Amino acid sequence: MSDTITRSRAPEPKPWIEAIHAYVPGKSAGADGKPLIKLSANENPLGTSPLALAAKAQGPARYPDPESKALRAKLGEVYGIDPALIVMGTGSDELLNLAAQGYAGPDDEVIYVRYGFSVYDIAARRCGATPVVAPDADYGTDVDALLALVTERTRVVFVANPNNPTGSYLPKAEIARLHAALPADVLLVLDLAYAEYVAAEDDDGAMQLAAAHENVLVTRTFSKAYGLAGERIGWATGAPGLVATLNRIRGPFNVPSTGQAMALAALDDPAFIEAARVHNRDERARFVTAVKALGNHGLRALPSEANFVLVLFEGALTAEAAFNGLADRGYIVRWLPGQGLPQALRFTIGKPHDMDAIVAGLQEMVREAAGR
Repeated sequence: MSDTITRSRAPEPKPWIEAIHAYVPGKSAGADGKPLIKLSANENPLGTSPLALAAKAQGPARYPDPESKALRAKLGEVYGIDPALIVMGTGSDELLNLAAQGYAGPDDEVIYVRYGFSVYDIAARRCGATPVVAPDADYGTDVDALLALVTERTRVVFVANPNNPTGSYLPKAEIARLHAALPADVLLVLDLAYAEYVAAEDDDGAMQLAAAHENVLVTRTFSKAYGLAGERIGWATGAPGLVATLNRIRGPFNVPSTGQAMALAALDDPAFIEAARVHNRDERARFVTAVKALGNHGLRALPSEANFVLVLFEGALTAEAAFNGLADRGYIVRWLPGQGLPQALRFTIGKPHDMDAIVAGLQEMVREAAGR
């Protein structure tokens, strides 16, 4: 028997793990714990497709299909993709983390734009890589700024299109230009979590790039337009080598049976997705118009192609005061000081009466702030 090894300290995490700021989800209650109407997490205000709600899955005593065969086959049919080139994830978040883990590590760099999705920083640090943040262009993605930061150490570039939390959108030509200028050994991850809200004629070409090149991975999710956020179902597509890498390191039973069944049924209800897109387009336009009317009070709505709008507060009414004031009126939205946006609130586009109440609250608060 070997001698007992005595250690005086507890286990210590790796320094790159210590540097991670844990993801902070959108709140659903006020400071007093009172439930609020939640417009902070970009969930679908129309709920979930009736077909998906009616879907049945095998009993919980059985493990789910580890390969999500039926769901991948249906996705392949809908999108014209070989199911073998699709990998499923626990939401697209898992796939974003796996992309960094599979292709970056200590001494490598991962690039993303300032005011990008906060998971990108976590994904980079989680595998020991160095996050490199590109300057924005009026809160949007700047292709030239991203390319200027590419070095011999660059391994992954993350781009959300539309971007979260700003809502900005890169057209097809800009996405193609970014990819064309990247070295072949740099993985371009195009995060299309909000793609269903973009009009078909404005498609950014990401899926075609992933089908044609070995260094493009596209991630998608059922959490937003499909209204299945609670089931945690994401998917990605790319070249065979990319899919094989992610399959090696993903969880073996990562998508639950109920989630698979509901997603499969949701794909048979394109009318629900179209209704969600049209509702979002119309209500977003109404909300942006209302915010523009408050422009002389320092409010500015950034252009958005997603199901949310980021509003800047640059006058007497601050974002923090508006956040608290809306909570007092029964609504929770997203305040983002942790992402360098203390001057902004992100508003998920909700039902018409909720958006009317939000606007009325903002109007009342700007008047109060102006009268101080």
